[in-house]
Amino acid sequence: MKVQRKWLTWSLVFGIAMAFLVLSAMPGAATPSSGVTNVSLARGTDQTAGTIPLQEGTDVVAAQITIQPGGSSGWHMHPGGAIVIVKQGEVTVYRSIGSQCDATIYTAGQAFIERPGEVHDAVSTGSVPYVAFATYVRVAPGGATRIDMPDPGTCPGL
Repeated sequence: MKVQRKWLTWSLVFGIAMAFLVLSAMPGAATPSSGVTNVSLARGTDQTAGTIPLQEGTDVVAAQITIQPGGSSGWHMHPGGAIVIVKQGEVTVYRSIGSQCDATIYTAGQAFIERPGEVHDAVSTGSVPYVAFATYVRVAPGGATRIDMPDPGTCPGL
């Protein structure tokens, strides 16, 4: 009898919670926007398992990057990291990891994360210009989004 009463109590609590959830999600609960334009510039599916921790008081910078076919970003790193969405073309990102070279190809509709301090070079390997939108986080207020780096020598031929 005691177990049945406990079950009934939990069922009632669950039912009330579900009713509240359904009612709060019904149309009309939100206020309409006014004078707002929101243009989606790019969307991509994340191809990496990385994360970038954010930090209050730092800048967030958004940029459009275009690299002509066969062109290269040059070796560099981002102090706070970057989230990149490929809008057009194809890019091969070469990463220097220890004494190894890691090469990953990304195409339109894909997204990836460049971790803070990760030394890399992006080469446009498609037949059309590579166009991407990058969001740089944890940028020092007014500071640079990238720092040029010397060739680490881990990816011969670049």
